[in-house]
Amino acid sequence: MTKARSVRGWREATEQALYGPGGFYLRQEGPAGHFRTSVHASPLYAQAVATLLTRVDRALGRPATLDFVDVGAGRGELTAGVLGALEPELAGRIRAYAVERADRPSGLDSRIEWLAEIPATVHGLLFANEWLDNVPVDVAEVDEDGVARLVLVQEKDGTETLGEPLTGDAWLARWWPLGDEPGTRAEIGRPRDEAWAAAVGAVRDGLAVAVDYAHDRAQRPPFGTLTGFREGRECRPVPDGSCDITAHVALDACALDGAVLTTQRDALQALGLRAGRPPLALASTDPAAYVRALATTGEAAELTARGGLGDFGWLLQPVGVDARALLVDVADDEEE
Repeated sequence: MTKARSVRGWREATEQALYGPGGFYLRQEGPAGHFRTSVHASPLYAQAVATLLTRVDRALGRPATLDFVDVGAGRGELTAGVLGALEPELAGRIRAYAVERADRPSGLDSRIEWLAEIPATVHGLLFANEWLDNVPVDVAEVDEDGVARLVLVQEKDGTETLGEPLTGDAWLARWWPLGDEPGTRAEIGRPRDEAWAAAVGAVRDGLAVAVDYAHDRAQRPPFGTLTGFREGRECRPVPDGSCDITAHVALDACALDGAVLTTQRDALQALGLRAGRPPLALASTDPAAYVRALATTGEAAELTARGGLGDFGWLLQPVGVDARALLVDVADDEEE
C-alpha cells in the first residue's frame, strides 16, 4: 500500500483534513461544536431566509412544489428553522433538502431529505451559508525573488514550505494579482468559482444565494485569510483533522452574469430584520414582552453589525427572477 503524502498543497491537505476518513466535518458534534454562524446566532436568520423563500415562491407564481436546498447544511439547523418559520400553506408545498457530506443527524425533521450532493434540478431557492469558505483552495506566496509559488504544508504540524512557481496562473492574474513583494499571499479561488457555477447550474428557475466571509478585488488582504477554528476559538491551521480550516471567499470572482452582490446587513434589513429598540412604554404595560423584544433586538443587532456578521457578503444569482426585486423593504412585502 502506498503511504499517503505528508507534504502537499493546501487544497489537497484541507480536503483530506475536513472530508477524508475521520475528517473534521464528518464528526458527530458538527460545525456548531466549534464555531458560531449566523444560523446559530439567532432564529431570526432562518426567519429572514424563510421570508426570501416566500418571495421566491411568489416570483415563480406559487408553484405546486417549491425546492429549498441548504448547501453545507451542518446538522440541518437552517433547514429545520426555515420550515418552522414558513406559513403552513407554503410549508406544505416545500421539498426541503439538506446537502452535507456527514451522515444524517438523528432526530432531524422527517420532511428534510438528506443528500451528499446538490440535487440535479432545483426549482426554488438554493441557499449556501458559509459553504464556499470550506471549499478547499491552494495558497500562493511570493518568494524572496518576487516569484509567486505554491505553498506546501506538512500534515502533522502545519509547517509550510514553498513549492513550484505559479507564473502565468490565469485566476491569480485576473482576480488576485500578487505583485513581487516577498511574503504576500493569495488563496487561489478557482475551485470555489467552479463549485458555485455547478450549484447555480442546477437551478432551473429561482435563486441561488451564497453567504460568506468575503472580500473583493479592490481590497484583497495582502497576507491572505487562511486560518483554523477549534472549540470556538481561532487557531493556527493544521491539516490533521483536529480543526476547521477556512479562508474568506472572493465572491466577486464567483459571481456570474446578472448576479447581485450586497452585505448581510443590507440583505437582512431588506428582508425585514430590524435592530431598533422596543418602545420603552412596553416595559410598563407588558414587562415580559419588553424583555422578549429587547432580546430579539440584540439578536438582530448581532446579525447586522458592522465589523461583524453584518459585513458578510451575500451573492444572489437569479435564474428567471429579478434578484433586486426580491430584496425589498418589509413594508412592500404585504400578502396579496
